[in-house]
Amino acid sequence: MAKSGSSKIPPPKGTRDLYPEDVLRQRYIIEAWRRVSIRHGFDEIAGPTFEMLELYKKKSGEGIVSELFSFKRAGGDDDYALRPEFTPTLARMYAEKANSLPSPCKWFTAGAYFRAEKPQRGRLREFLQWNCDVMGGDEQQTRLLHDLETITVIITMLVDLGLSNLNLRFRVSDRYAVARFLQESGVASEMVPEAFALLDKRAKLDAQQFAKAAAEQSLDLDIFDKLCAGGHDSVGNSLRSLAVEMDREWMEMDYSIVRGLAYYTGTVFELIADGERAVAGGGRYDNLIELFGGPPTPAVGFGMGDVVLGLLLEDKGLMPEGPELADAVSQKPASVRPEAFVIANEQGEPRIEPLLAELRRGKEREGFDGKPWDPMRYEVEPMHARRSYKSTKNIGKLLGDARKHHAKFAVIIESDEAAKIENLETREDLGMHALDKVGSVLAERL
Repeated sequence: MAKSGSSKIPPPKGTRDLYPEDVLRQRYIIEAWRRVSIRHGFDEIAGPTFEMLELYKKKSGEGIVSELFSFKRAGGDDDYALRPEFTPTLARMYAEKANSLPSPCKWFTAGAYFRAEKPQRGRLREFLQWNCDVMGGDEQQTRLLHDLETITVIITMLVDLGLSNLNLRFRVSDRYAVARFLQESGVASEMVPEAFALLDKRAKLDAQQFAKAAAEQSLDLDIFDKLCAGGHDSVGNSLRSLAVEMDREWMEMDYSIVRGLAYYTGTVFELIADGERAVAGGGRYDNLIELFGGPPTPAVGFGMGDVVLGLLLEDKGLMPEGPELADAVSQKPASVRPEAFVIANEQGEPRIEPLLAELRRGKEREGFDGKPWDPMRYEVEPMHARRSYKSTKNIGKLLGDARKHHAKFAVIIESDEAAKIENLETREDLGMHALDKVGSVLAERL
């Protein structure tokens, strides 16, 4: 019993006390992130929850300090900061071992982050965040594929959680194109970074405030908005074409998206739910790893927080409760070992990504109308499926790549319609099968 006159100490503002049921709800989200990342061929990494303060200054300048929880150890001289995001840590880690890492290198992580900002609905000072990043890929078409891969993993996760019927849109932009539009609208080249920062705040400012700030930067809004509305840059067109080819109809080009962080270099994107909520965001940062001492390395990635996602699930009645929550958290995790490794001859190459998407997504039972966590949801369970990014079409070398990844089965696409399946452990040839039957054939043997 508390003594008379004693007072309770509240938790820090912007944090959460998580009781057993709360931890299970959070675990449900974390496990969804982890399953879908692994199935898409991302390897899990982790880093420290605090870094040298200099790491964030190097990336963002001195102004970042006011946005961080920074500190000195009692009696120490070094300045530290609780991590507000993962990208600087990732860039530091990649730069440290760049020469010994595969290309592309696909990593994911989920952990706690801290931001010294005013708490509000959907934004806290301590939160969990999911990050997926792809480093490497020198050719433009390869970079576009990696851009789309990072977007696809988010969409698959939302489908897994039952959110696919919402008004979800991926708004995709290209900062190179927007920089060109800004200069054609009167902004001096050296003022483009400031104009990006202003555009990122556009939705938060009233029209008069924004127009005044734009005029101060010599930005002609009429010209700029017309360029954005009719903009057709080569990267945007290529990304859109690739998205259509892969049946990603939910993607739309929107040049009003610029993302505020200065390290973004090309493609940027945001996932908007219900027409207003930003659930995830990210983009390409091709110069950051070099800034931290690594070699020039193209890179793209995103972050998604658990707070907004959790609210969205609760608002839509898609967060399990009671015994269903316990069952949902107890779902079988994704196989860390790849279950399928998809390769192709030259004729079958265009079918790699669609087949990967099908295997990773699984096949729902016809007429299924239950909850996302229902164990009877799938006729064919989602699988961990990978591909080779090597340019060679030599099937022997590609099979060697599959064995290097310890895959259980190789799927060799030989035409638009069929693929051969090989058990990589026993070397057994399982014959040719129609592409739409590959998942079922594999499921019978897993």
